[in-house]
Amino acid sequence: MKDKFEEANSRKASRASRASQGNFSLMDVAESEFNDPFQQLMAKAGNHGRYQTLYNFVFVGGLAFSGAMIYMNIILALNVPDHWCMVPGRENTNFTLEEWRDITLPKENDNRGKPKFSKCEMFRANFSEITDWSAWNISDKTNKSETCQNGWSYDKTWYESTIPTDHNWVCTKDLFVTNVFVVGRVTEVVGSFILGQMGDSYGRRLVYYISVVFCSLGRIGSIMCTSSYTWFLIMSGIVGLSVNSLFQSPQIIGMEISREEDRSRIAFFQSCGWSIGTTLMPLLYWWLGHWDSFMWLTSVPTAMVLFFSKYVIESPRWLISKRRFREAIVQLQKIAKFNGHRFDMTEKELAEIYSREKQDVTYGIASLFSGWRLARNTIIMGFSWCVVAVSYFTLVLFSSRMAGNPFLNFLYQSVVEIPAYIVGRYLGDTYGRRFTNSVSFLISFVTCVPIIMYATDERHEYLMIYLATFIKFLNALTFFTVNLQCLEIYPTCMRQTGVALGTILANAIGVLAPYLVYLGTTVNIRAPYYILGVLFLLGGIGALFLPETLHKKLPDTMEEAGHFGQHDKFFSLPKPPPAADQDDDEDGLPTYPELASLRRSEMAA
Repeated sequence: MKDKFEEANSRKASRASRASQGNFSLMDVAESEFNDPFQQLMAKAGNHGRYQTLYNFVFVGGLAFSGAMIYMNIILALNVPDHWCMVPGRENTNFTLEEWRDITLPKENDNRGKPKFSKCEMFRANFSEITDWSAWNISDKTNKSETCQNGWSYDKTWYESTIPTDHNWVCTKDLFVTNVFVVGRVTEVVGSFILGQMGDSYGRRLVYYISVVFCSLGRIGSIMCTSSYTWFLIMSGIVGLSVNSLFQSPQIIGMEISREEDRSRIAFFQSCGWSIGTTLMPLLYWWLGHWDSFMWLTSVPTAMVLFFSKYVIESPRWLISKRRFREAIVQLQKIAKFNGHRFDMTEKELAEIYSREKQDVTYGIASLFSGWRLARNTIIMGFSWCVVAVSYFTLVLFSSRMAGNPFLNFLYQSVVEIPAYIVGRYLGDTYGRRFTNSVSFLISFVTCVPIIMYATDERHEYLMIYLATFIKFLNALTFFTVNLQCLEIYPTCMRQTGVALGTILANAIGVLAPYLVYLGTTVNIRAPYYILGVLFLLGGIGALFLPETLHKKLPDTMEEAGHFGQHDKFFSLPKPPPAADQDDDEDGLPTYPELASLRRSEMAA
């Protein structure tokens, strides 16, 4: 045993000597941030093989594609087009629609302070009884108004039908739509709290199956229950319960079975899948015209992912953290077989490798605040999630209510996400996650200033659309980075709980987004950007105090997470660690002879 320690110390001294020549000091990092025996195990099973490719395409990218549509289709289906009181009698005249509305409808100021025809009131008169319009004078028109008595007429320029137009969720029921989004945010909080901790307690795979089934049944149920608002809320809430873990569980498994340098690529896969789904979605609605056929077409694909269930695995990294070594070996062998490798390690050998580590005792979300450094990271990550979520949903909901083609407005804000992810991946892998996150927030803050200055002037309508789209670009870039940071900061035993906590906080604050949109569309169009601007500024400052995660291994224990980033310098960019010795690459870490024996068995085969 003494010889092994002397050998390890000798190799560490050798690496430190080479590192000092390359301006990289091992005194500036914790050994646990680079020493990862699990990566040696995955290298034997294949950590960059055919299985990872299949998993990333189907369960990370593919499920993100279908999941984005089943999650976001409700936003377009609940759009409320321009509407006004239906006043009988025009069929007996030669008046144009505009002339008839001028006669029968009062005017009120819109969210820009401009006079527009009222959406919910009509003049108190029986216009259908007027037989001689040539003798009627506009001065005969009463100034008294009343609420709509004969229903509403809807502008069908873009939509043949939406859920609110079919069921008249307008005027006295105009908060029906807002409340659906609020219920969705609330149930997302509850679902993230429950399923996030279940993922770390009972496994990622179980939560994955629950999420796929609940999302599919909930959305299909909501399509069938629009005639009952109560049941529609319940079904929409079921989707909210499981939708976040629908994305989290596959992505976490994908990262835990792949190389360190592939982590940003996996996040990129999921982000692109999401963006392709949200880009295709408005085009489908524009083509179909009716909300029900659109909802069916965009909801069914998520359930079809169940056909690939035989390729779903449990994370071997999570199983090892729970000391379930036999099950971990089964999963590693399944990966190795698919990748064309052999994995001949016994349960005893695997247990010996991890015998030096104690199994962490965790207490759910409370464990994320068990030390100052971990608590600080958790709070900042949570706030970053809040800013990303509020801005994302505000911009998306607002886009379909801006002037012009609502489908193209939605499309523009979806299309910009893919180049944002490309830029985010490059910046994150080059200059680090911390720098990318902070700068993106601060540029978003600066962009809010001209929007606030010119939003009330209709002459600058397209400028507002372009600036809002640019903020959406930055929001996507920030989302990519925050999501990646969140997955890399928390330990294996608490990773899904940590991601879930960010989602809980994001959706708790995200409840404000529908009301911000309501405020912007009915009171003052600038109001949402005042609030978003302040949040962007605070988010940019807070992100600077997060640890850098680039070039560092995923922490496995609470102790590693508690010390994560303690040697980081505030004014610095990340550098890759020094290359290990050749024999380290071939036989694994010298203190794990079981890995060396596994290597020898492979060579003998």
